[in-house]
Amino acid sequence: MNSITNNCKFNIDFIGKKKIFFIISASLMAIILICTAVFGVKLNINFRGGSIVSYSYTDEAKFDELEAVVEEAIGKDVTISTKQSFGDNPDELDITIADKESLSAEEQVALEDAVSKKYGKQLTLLSVTNVQPSIGSEFLGKSMLAVFYACVILIVYVAIRFKKISGWSAGITSIIALLHDLLIVFGTFVIFRIELDYNFIAVLLTILGYSVNDTIVIYDRARENKRHYGNKMSDKDLFNLSINQSLSRSINTSVTTIATMLVVCLVAYFANVQSIISFAFPIIIGMISGVYSTVCIAGPLWVTWQDFKANKHRKGSKKNSK
Repeated sequence: MNSITNNCKFNIDFIGKKKIFFIISASLMAIILICTAVFGVKLNINFRGGSIVSYSYTDEAKFDELEAVVEEAIGKDVTISTKQSFGDNPDELDITIADKESLSAEEQVALEDAVSKKYGKQLTLLSVTNVQPSIGSEFLGKSMLAVFYACVILIVYVAIRFKKISGWSAGITSIIALLHDLLIVFGTFVIFRIELDYNFIAVLLTILGYSVNDTIVIYDRARENKRHYGNKMSDKDLFNLSINQSLSRSINTSVTTIATMLVVCLVAYFANVQSIISFAFPIIIGMISGVYSTVCIAGPLWVTWQDFKANKHRKGSKKNSK
C-alpha cells in the first residue's frame, strides 16, 4: 500500500477510521432528531398558513416595539419584515402571522387599532392577505417526491456506470451519504430556527447535485484503479487510494464554492436580506457536509458492505463444505 500511495499528495487511512466517522454521523443525526422533537420545525407561512398584513411607511420610523404591540393586540406570534423600495415608491413593512387559521375580522380590527394608536400616520395599511397552507403543502410534497425519484435514478445510474466496483452497492451507499447531507441541511434549519420555505427545497436540490457529483468522482477513480490493479489491491486499499487521489480536488472545489457563498451570506446579513441568508447559510453547511460524507462516509460504507458480503460468502462456503 505504501509504494502505491507514495505518488499521492495525501496518505490518510480513511477506511481504517470508519468507525469514528460513523459514530460522528450517528451522533449528529441523533442531535438533529432530538432538536426536532424538542423545538419542532419552524414552518414558513406558505406551508403553515396564516395572514400577511402590509403597511407602507415614508418616515424614518422605528419599529422595535411593533412586534410586541401586535402580539399583545391579537395574542399570536408575529414576524416583522421590511422591504426597501426604489424611486419615489414608499417602503413597505409586512406583519406575518403564521397560524393554521387566518386573522378574523375582529383580530384585524384589533391589530389596526393597536398600530394606529402607537404609530399614527407613520404606517398606512396597504393590504391584508390570507394564505392557505394547502398550496405550500402540495408543493412540498411534490418536491419531496422529486427528490425521491432523483435518488432512484441516481442509484440506477451509478449501478450501471460502476459495474466494476459492484455498482448496486456503490449506488445505494452514495444515496445513504446523500441522505446524510440532506438531513444535516434539515437540521441546520431546525437548530438555527430558520423557517422552512421554498429556499429549503432549493437548498436540498442544490446539495443533492453537488454531493453526488463529488462522490461519483471518487467512484470513477476507484473504478480506474480497480481496472489498473485488479485483485492485487484489497477493497480497503482501493478506496483509500482513490479517496486520497481525489482529496485535493474535493477540498479545492469545496473551499472555492463555500468562500463564494460565505461572501453572499455576509453581504445579505449586513444588508438584512433574510431570504438570501436562509438560502446561503444552509448551502454552506450542506457543502461542508457533502465533502465530509463523500470522503468519510460513502467510501468506508461501501468497503463495509463488501466486507459483510465477503464474510457472509465465507460462512456459506464453510457450511456447504461440512
